[in-house]
Amino acid sequence: MSRRPALRALADRLGIVAGYEPAGGGATRPTSDATRERLVTALGHDASSEANARRSLAALREAERARTLPPVCLGRPGRPGRLPVRRASGQAFAWELAVAQEDGAVRERSGRAPRGATLPLPPLPPGMHRARVRVRSGNDTLEGDTTLVVAPTRCTPVAERLGRRRAFGLWTHLYTLRSEHSLGVGDLGDLARLVRFAGRLGASFVGLNPLHALRNRPPHVSPYSPLSRLFRNALYLDPTAVPEWKSDPQARERLARAGSRRVLEALRRAERVDYARVTALRRPLLEALFRAFRHRHAGGDTARGRAFAAFRSRHGGLLERFATFCALDEWHAERGLPSDWRRWRRGLHSPDAPAVQEFARAHAERVELHVFLQFELERQLATAAGRAARAGLALGLYQDLALGSDATGFDTWAFPELFVAGARVGAPPDLYAAAGQDWGLPPLHPERLSGPGLAYWARLLRAGFGHAGLLRIDHVMGLFRQWWVPLGRPASEGAYVRFPAELLLAVLALESRRARAVVVGEDLGTVPRGLPARLARAGVLSSRVLLFERDRRGGFRPSARYSRRALVTANTHDLPTLAGWWSGRDLELRRVSGALTSDRALAAARSERARERRALLRRLVAEGLLAAKESEPAFPELSAAVHAFLARTPAPLVGVALDDLAGEVEPLNLPGVSAELHPSWTRRMRLPLERLVRDAGVRRAARGLSGRRAPRR
Repeated sequence: MSRRPALRALADRLGIVAGYEPAGGGATRPTSDATRERLVTALGHDASSEANARRSLAALREAERARTLPPVCLGRPGRPGRLPVRRASGQAFAWELAVAQEDGAVRERSGRAPRGATLPLPPLPPGMHRARVRVRSGNDTLEGDTTLVVAPTRCTPVAERLGRRRAFGLWTHLYTLRSEHSLGVGDLGDLARLVRFAGRLGASFVGLNPLHALRNRPPHVSPYSPLSRLFRNALYLDPTAVPEWKSDPQARERLARAGSRRVLEALRRAERVDYARVTALRRPLLEALFRAFRHRHAGGDTARGRAFAAFRSRHGGLLERFATFCALDEWHAERGLPSDWRRWRRGLHSPDAPAVQEFARAHAERVELHVFLQFELERQLATAAGRAARAGLALGLYQDLALGSDATGFDTWAFPELFVAGARVGAPPDLYAAAGQDWGLPPLHPERLSGPGLAYWARLLRAGFGHAGLLRIDHVMGLFRQWWVPLGRPASEGAYVRFPAELLLAVLALESRRARAVVVGEDLGTVPRGLPARLARAGVLSSRVLLFERDRRGGFRPSARYSRRALVTANTHDLPTLAGWWSGRDLELRRVSGALTSDRALAAARSERARERRALLRRLVAEGLLAAKESEPAFPELSAAVHAFLARTPAPLVGVALDDLAGEVEPLNLPGVSAELHPSWTRRMRLPLERLVRDAGVRRAARGLSGRRAPRR
């Protein structure tokens, strides 16, 4: 029992959860008062003593009583609604209501109501509208406004896109792709080539890692810790697909120089992405293409010039701010100064600061370059999506929305009031990380998601749904609760903090329907009770992973017992590849990195893996996908059997890792291991796309998916 009841009441009011049930079972683990106090402080309230905690709690209650309207109200499209007026419950009152719809239309109503009444809302179309109310009661006049989120109850159903057909798709990390055309890293040109291959296999989608903006220089290379989730990564531009490539010789001549050719050949042969050298090779090409674009289209009197102007206008001031931030970030890096904006001189800490505006004017061409890169990214991604449609991919591109943004990046610079500086998002101790995990991501402030943060959430979703038929939300439990680690404390001293899930899911359903895109939630790990059912009601598909689908004895579940509302995969970006798991390569890497602390621990892990391999073989034999025999199958035979197993599950979607078709052994990521011990997010595929599409092993591994192939047009 807490010895600080006022602190406990304040923490509960702020959504700090009193305890949690560990993923592996066992007694509830309570939240300590020390953790409560640190997180209350991080949320902007004083709980340094019981007296201060009582005052903070009283201030919260008074602020809520003072509001005429709640900050957000939910409604359903086309249905009349009711608007609660919090300070009109004492006596009869006269009221005036104005609803400003997203499309610019204004609906006005007025009347009188008895005490305790709620105001009638007219039927409204889907959208995020604004309502303003004036209430007169006696001599008192009160005013207030609120956001009306009018949204369907469910995201786009997968059946709306696929009918009753069960489908499969390929997923990969774009930077890993290797081809004869790319410049040392997989790009959107390679994506277009992969889409054609997926179409020939009969796939319905191609899944990608988050394409969010990154600095593209170590240690800032993880796609799950981006500079911004609102904009995309220029690393993925294909310079040779920029229209100016063919019309202007400067970039082509630069690449043809002997030095550049030698660098390019070395980068194409490399086993890992060398972000610094790739950027150094590509940046002059993109700058030359930008100069050619400005020369021909800056006046806006050409079709391409008008498209650029329209793109710039559509994204408005936020795009300009992002481009300015990128220019500032590069300016500091070029001078060996910190990239972290919090360590820039004080005058540069806000997008609206005079010094920032002065910098933007003095470096206008560099700022415009970053606007151009986003413009071209949008065009090339749209081209890839168009090719996916022509190749017969019913869902097209599947994009990925990361859980958060880097504390040193654009999103926290542009929206500092939305983020909590005194905590980091992570995970509690579990079977895979006994000490818990600190992912280094600053959380969004839950209270402010019901205010200015709501527009930010909607922007994130629109960016994620852009040119996508399916969106995966990484760590979807974060819409309900997040594990917060107080700054400077170990991850084990964190606590869960509740989020406004109903509101976030309503906006998700709204944007999903607008994009006609299916939503998948990555719901692996410590899952709160009732969450799968809540996601099902919201029309969000679950994630099911072969390596985790076990019974209590450690056996692999029969295919028939998989979820009927899930995306099923063999693994994820945080798990070993199928070949790596089968060979035990991931165990070797865990020993080298120190995650396995002794040779004895490695031997025990290998012994456990041998039992798991036998369990998987028993399941595949029981399903008639492998013949029972004394010797283990060769990997291509095993891979085909595993994919046939996934294909026969009742799940509507199966995601097949391109790495698994190709037999890649090295992982994409070793979670919890520093870049000094293992270079996560750099490994490239061994086979170039040109060979991969003809490879007999790949074709054999894909045979098991025949039951889910899309009908040929």
